Amino acid sequence: MKKIINNPDKYLQEMLDGIYIAHNDLITYTNDDKQCLVAKFKKEGKVGIATGGGSGHLPLFLGYVGQGLLDGCSVGDVFQSPSAEQMLAVTKEIDSGAGVLYIYGNYNGDIFNFDMAAEMADFEEDIRVESVVAGEDVASAGPTKDGKNTRRGVAGIFFVFKCAGAAAEKMLSLDEVKRVAEKAANNVRTMGVALTPCIVPRVGKAGFSIGEDEMEIGMGIHGETGIRRGKLEPADKVVDEMLEKIVEDLPYVYGDEVAVLVNGLGATTLDEQYIVTRRIDENLKSRGIKVHRYYVGEYATALEMAGFSISLLKLDDELKEYIDAPACTPFFRQ
Repeated sequence: MKKIINNPDKYLQEMLDGIYIAHNDLITYTNDDKQCLVAKFKKEGKVGIATGGGSGHLPLFLGYVGQGLLDGCSVGDVFQSPSAEQMLAVTKEIDSGAGVLYIYGNYNGDIFNFDMAAEMADFEEDIRVESVVAGEDVASAGPTKDGKNTRRGVAGIFFVFKCAGAAAEKMLSLDEVKRVAEKAANNVRTMGVALTPCIVPRVGKAGFSIGEDEMEIGMGIHGETGIRRGKLEPADKVVDEMLEKIVEDLPYVYGDEVAVLVNGLGATTLDEQYIVTRRIDENLKSRGIKVHRYYVGEYATALEMAGFSISLLKLDDELKEYIDAPACTPFFRQ
């Protein structure tokens, strides 16, 4: 392991210390617990929006707490879910009388703890909580007998945050904000590609191995297995393969208008991400799919994993308004 850290056991707390120091104009914490991050500014009567998940994915999840996006976030250790009690503490702090919406990724630990926090909020605090579980990863899609969504929640959850946050800022009701969040979640698809593994600090060694000349299409942001491993190919060919699967999945069709997220996984240069963006634009134009807005950069990382993901959000006039709305958080300003 080669990282700029001190004691691996203090990785999370020292990272959070730095974030609160750097962004004390926008965020603070509650319940005397730095893993319970909340926005400094509270708007009475507004639906509160909370998320949470493991650390190691910056700026996901906590980086989107601020004006026009999220109101709070509970933070777990690297790739580990925060506790239900931490989620409840955030819920209590961000409730302004209009209820709270949870938006989080489709992972068993998060689902279990968020469900428990929602029950405690209802029974103990009389706070109404609704939930939207985001799962948009094309590579992990698979029908089950009970109809359960098997898709992992990955970088495309940013679009769900963005639309729901803008809807809440308009002072829509909890039911309406949830409807907008579900609409965004249903219209976004993502696929990633990984070139290298990542190292969880407490573990001290890579979670998997991949050849120097290999890539894995569809790998998850914790190193979950993808759909194909093979020799590294030119950027254009990789983008074309990924877009083929993304576009077919929803599907996106001629005449659609989309927002596009090109997301670096932690160790991919912006130079490379813009090479990818160039090919995405060529590919979508050839399909008659119009791009309303591009987002390029690191939005949901996997520590120091090399690779990137592509997310498409199908837009209509309503979602376009929410995508274009202003926001100000430590890691995102528009």
